Amino acid sequence: MRNTHKLTLTAMMIAIGALTSNLLFIPIGVTKVFPIQHLLNVLSAVVLGPFYAVAQALCVSILRNIMGTGSVFAFPGSMVGALLAGLLFMKTKKIYMAFTGEVIGTGIIGAILCYPIATLLLGQKAALFGFIPLFIFSSIAGALIGAIILSIFLKKNVALFYS
Repeated sequence: MRNTHKLTLTAMMIAIGALTSNLLFIPIGVTKVFPIQHLLNVLSAVVLGPFYAVAQALCVSILRNIMGTGSVFAFPGSMVGALLAGLLFMKTKKIYMAFTGEVIGTGIIGAILCYPIATLLLGQKAALFGFIPLFIFSSIAGALIGAIILSIFLKKNVALFYS
């Protein structure tokens, strides 16, 4: 796939993430969980590769924060999840590994990275493992939808351009 195609698909996924962030986020405490981001992370990790997946996650997080539908916690979770999903898929070429990378990257690693942000930048006393259940629930829901969509595309022989 040419870089122009990758940039166009990335821009389309950013637009989908920005538009749906007004409709489908779930405010829980100081976080705003957004399962669509995890769906987009899995799709972009498989179709575009880890670099474009991280770029997509960063841009959606920035736009969500500008529009007020995201929080500062969107950055570490979405970007680490997208990176790990892309790297695991690139290594194995298995969709379930992109799913696993997204859940571990966002649900565990990203959640742990949110702890210092909560304590240092926001001045809030947060439980270290307080973010993990929220992030895992959101990432499993979104990443599962993304994996199902990709599996259907493969069964129907839809032309996907794997990284």
